[in-house]
Amino acid sequence: MITIALSKGRIFEETLPLLKAAGICVLDDPDTSRKLILQTNHSDVRVLVVRATDVPTYVQYGGADMGITGKDTLLEHGCQGLYQPIDLHIAKCRISVAVRSDFDYVKAVKQGSRLTVATKYVSISREFFASKGVHVDLIKLYGSMELAPLVGMADAIVDLVSTGNTLKANHLTEVECIMDISSRLIVNQAALKLKQAPIRRIMDALELAVGT
Repeated sequence: MITIALSKGRIFEETLPLLKAAGICVLDDPDTSRKLILQTNHSDVRVLVVRATDVPTYVQYGGADMGITGKDTLLEHGCQGLYQPIDLHIAKCRISVAVRSDFDYVKAVKQGSRLTVATKYVSISREFFASKGVHVDLIKLYGSMELAPLVGMADAIVDLVSTGNTLKANHLTEVECIMDISSRLIVNQAALKLKQAPIRRIMDALELAVGT
C-alpha cells in the first residue's frame, strides 16, 4: 500500500491533474466527503487528508509514504528524514513582508532598528530579518494576519501572498518579497527503500506530468 498525504484546498485541487496524468484518480471528493482516507482507482494507493502543516509530519514519521506540501511548510517544519525529489510547480505564491500603507518600512529597517512582526512563519522571518541586521520581536499568529498592523499590535506581517487583493482590501502594502513558494513532492526515506519500485513509478510519472 502506498499512502499519499494531501491537504484540502488549492494544493489538493492542483495536485489532482498531476495524479491523473500519473494514472491515479482519487475516487472521493474531500469537500463533500467526511472521510479522511480517500480511495483511488488503484487498490494499493490511498490518499490521507490532513492539515497542510501536518503533511511533513505524517511523511516524516511514516504515517504516509509520500506527500505534497509547500516550500514554506517545509522550511518551517524542517526536513529531517524527508526526500524532496520534485518541485511540482503548483500552488505558486510568495512569502512577503507587508505593512500599513502609511508605515515607512524603508526607514524602519535601517541597521539597528527594531520591528514587531506578526507571522506564522517564525523561523523564516527570524532568519530573513537577521540577514538584514534588523532586530525583530515576533508574534506568532495562525490566521487573520492582516489585523495585527491595523490594531497596532505589530509594525509588519510576514505572510503568504498570491494576488495581493487581501492586503489591498485591508489597506496594507507588500514591501518586500522574502521568497517564491511552490509545492514539492516529499517522500519518507525509509519507505523509498522498502517500497522502491511502486514509489519510483509514481515519482517518475509525476515528474513526466510536471514536464509536459
